[in-house]
Amino acid sequence: MTQFPRLIDTQDQLKEFLPALRKTDWIGLDTEADSLHSYPEKLCLLQISLPGTDVLVDPLASLDIAPLFKALKDKELLMHGSDNDLRLMYAAAKFVPTTIFDTMWAARLLGFTAFGLNDLLSKLLGITLDKGSQKANWTRRPLTEKMLIYALNDSRHLRSLADRLRDDLVAKGRLAWHQQICERLILEHASDRELDLDQAWRLKGSSKLNRRSLAILREVWHWREREAVEANKPPYFIVRHEDLVALAETVIARETKTTWPHKLSNRRFNSLREAVGKALELDPKDYPETPRVVRRRITAREKRFYESLKVLRDERAEELKIDPTLIASRSTLVKLSLEDGEERTRILPWQRELLNL
Repeated sequence: MTQFPRLIDTQDQLKEFLPALRKTDWIGLDTEADSLHSYPEKLCLLQISLPGTDVLVDPLASLDIAPLFKALKDKELLMHGSDNDLRLMYAAAKFVPTTIFDTMWAARLLGFTAFGLNDLLSKLLGITLDKGSQKANWTRRPLTEKMLIYALNDSRHLRSLADRLRDDLVAKGRLAWHQQICERLILEHASDRELDLDQAWRLKGSSKLNRRSLAILREVWHWREREAVEANKPPYFIVRHEDLVALAETVIARETKTTWPHKLSNRRFNSLREAVGKALELDPKDYPETPRVVRRRITAREKRFYESLKVLRDERAEELKIDPTLIASRSTLVKLSLEDGEERTRILPWQRELLNL
């Protein structure tokens, strides 16, 4: 059997590895990103496990990883909590897999209440992983020995875990449910996440602000975005959300001293003051509108339908020994009960069947 380096970070190493990747039907896969240390977030590492082989591929190295994603395309990818991995890979290479098996969702459908990877490996396979590098800086090079071991372990046991969970899903007649969830996961992450710039700056606490304060908040939020990109740091490392809201609220309050964020460099403080000044000079017609939430009152008939759906959902969940929100969350039940809603076309077939819809 060909031995590959643990860390593949050259084009020649990747070229030598790809034939082994193409021969297998399944691949254990995980990723690491740098959301705690860099901005914007990027894919920093791919953990790949094949029969008898575990490797790491470094997308931060000077290599073309397009052939890797092409080889992954038609394989069954075994993943745990795949949401973020799918999003990262699409953002990095517009990669959309054909088939995945998500062990976290399999565990949830089987009634596990502790469904982290370490929880499942310990309970089902008697394996305990060291999670000490969970919040490590994955942009760091070279990777430490501890980080290498941690990363390799995240994909190494996925095949054994998936086999165990798949057998249990088949035994309980829930494999098709899991397949529907996995297909939905792929579909939901097969596109770029569009940032709604009219909503992104509306931080928690901003609903109490008047229109002029909202204009200030919008401007300083964009200032913070520029600073975060320039510094390559997450925005909350520049200024906290609540500090932006406090600034926007107090700048125009006559009876209150302006609450400027602490510990800013002179350059950053001066540029923030310029951003505030720009907002203060706006014509009132250019202030953001205050969001108006229009809530339709639920009718008595809809309320009765909601209550009957909730009772049925809870009964089904108790019979199946699963979390009721897997069948339908409270908000989903409310939407399903509305006579002018379309929620029943959005939920999965197995959920509709359990709710008799």
